[in-house]
Amino acid sequence: MKVEEGFRQTPPVEGHPFLDDPILPALLHRLCPSEYFGKIQSDLVNLGMQVIPQLREVAESATPPHLVQYNQWGQRIDKLVISESWRQLKAISQKEGIIGIFYERESGDFSRVHGFMKILMMAGDAQVVFCPLSMTDGCARVLELHGTPALRENVFWRLISRDPDSAFTAGQWMTERPGGSDISQTETTATNIDSDNYLLDGFKWFSSATDSDVSLALARTGDPSRGSRSLSLFLIPLDPSLYPNTTNPRTQSARNGILINRLKDKFGTHILPTAELSLQGTYAKLVGGLNQGVKTISSVLNITRVHSGVGSVGYVRKALSLATSYASVRRIGPERTLLRDIPLHLNELAKLTVTYKALTHFAFEVVGLLGKVECKTADKSVRHRLRVLTPVMKAFCAEKGVQATIECMTALGGEGYMEENGIGRLVRDGIVEKIWEGTTTVLSLDMVRAFQTRGTAEAFSQWVRNIVSCARVTLQGQLKGVDEILTSALDTIVKSLSSPSPSSPRPALFLLGHIASSTAMLEHTTWSLSHRNTIEHEVDLDTLIRWVKHSGLAAAQKELSTVTAFDHKCNERLVYRHGVEVKGKL
Repeated sequence: MKVEEGFRQTPPVEGHPFLDDPILPALLHRLCPSEYFGKIQSDLVNLGMQVIPQLREVAESATPPHLVQYNQWGQRIDKLVISESWRQLKAISQKEGIIGIFYERESGDFSRVHGFMKILMMAGDAQVVFCPLSMTDGCARVLELHGTPALRENVFWRLISRDPDSAFTAGQWMTERPGGSDISQTETTATNIDSDNYLLDGFKWFSSATDSDVSLALARTGDPSRGSRSLSLFLIPLDPSLYPNTTNPRTQSARNGILINRLKDKFGTHILPTAELSLQGTYAKLVGGLNQGVKTISSVLNITRVHSGVGSVGYVRKALSLATSYASVRRIGPERTLLRDIPLHLNELAKLTVTYKALTHFAFEVVGLLGKVECKTADKSVRHRLRVLTPVMKAFCAEKGVQATIECMTALGGEGYMEENGIGRLVRDGIVEKIWEGTTTVLSLDMVRAFQTRGTAEAFSQWVRNIVSCARVTLQGQLKGVDEILTSALDTIVKSLSSPSPSSPRPALFLLGHIASSTAMLEHTTWSLSHRNTIEHEVDLDTLIRWVKHSGLAAAQKELSTVTAFDHKCNERLVYRHGVEVKGKL
């Protein structure tokens, strides 16, 4: 039989990424004031109809970068070759106002909601282009807060530009060989030339967005024994027009004394150029105070973590869209029944939809807080919540997002395992969100520090209790115990994290993530009673109850309450064989 003969599966057709999404239209309606709603909604509709189809076509032809280190005469040239499609992906995003929307602030403190909804809709098709754009966002924020007038005049406006011909992207070079995420062991040193001009020497082990126009980097400006307290933040220009001629011949090179030693061979994010770099007399400008690098760069880390969390949810959106559209065309059995009409299969899709909606609510709770802080409309309570929820949201959405994306793959059966549909790429690219900008373990320790900062526990607790109290009045007997479950979990997390040295920060992070996502969903469900029709409100209420009662909150609370801190020596004997005497013959 020829391939053209016999049965051929009808291809699934994805719906509109905004209009047909199970949560985004209502979420925008709830979060956005009426004066901004119409413009933002129109922009998102156009994005789904015009831009994303173009984005998908460009992304399909994107190819991994490669490095040409030497020319035929043995001269080292370190030429980074990237595909034209990668450039186009950045250009499309820049034209859509990413990163511009965030800093034009035409929608006030809801500009972050506007821009991140676009990112959520685009992420699954964009070949991780939002990695360099997230660092561009962070760099723009640092220059907005700490940049000199010259940096703001020459660099800042290009970071937020909608014109691809003049727009810059930024990298973030923090990771080094001795420390990984532990920047206190940074080896790169900075030597002052004059004023805020420095020359950097060191080795950056992991530099995403190697093709960027500028980059932020930490370097040591004081005694190494002081660890991270002797680090300063620098802006490194890769565009020759941004650095002056110096007497250092290495700095006069085309790449500002930067050698690309090799490109990373990664599990995923194959289109993204990531490299190991040597800095040899690299010209850089000091940003912020001397030896204040960690404090100065904190705003970058918070922003890139929000991008990471929203990106994880964006991968789930794309995979779920494929899974649900496939269930509407795939028929099985002698009755040729659609998958969507089979209760067992539909039940699995419903579980995934609940997870997607919960993660989306959580992500945009944090996005909304970020917008308020940046526009200076936030009180202390909002700032405390943003600080503690940012690492939690990033870790929680990454962990839950990868699981959900894999389940979406299995919902397509063998078709889901094929590279052509892109879910495999989403899984590979999504896993990195569990690693960069802090692993779950690292972020759980950051969460503990934030929660124990004076006023944070009170701010978080008051937020949860206020939402629960309002829901009890508005929803009355509809909650089916959700309110009691939430308040009980809140008591558990506050008790656990109030300990001077919490013994189980990782389980605590997941419980806090469940509480925060459930609270955001409860707020939405309360709102929907008076703003939506009866059926939609019933769906929101059912989603909330399923998430709180059947999606892991109780298990997370139990784990935190019963976790046992095993002796380190016992763990070592369990994990490592060396040092254990084995008697007798093997």
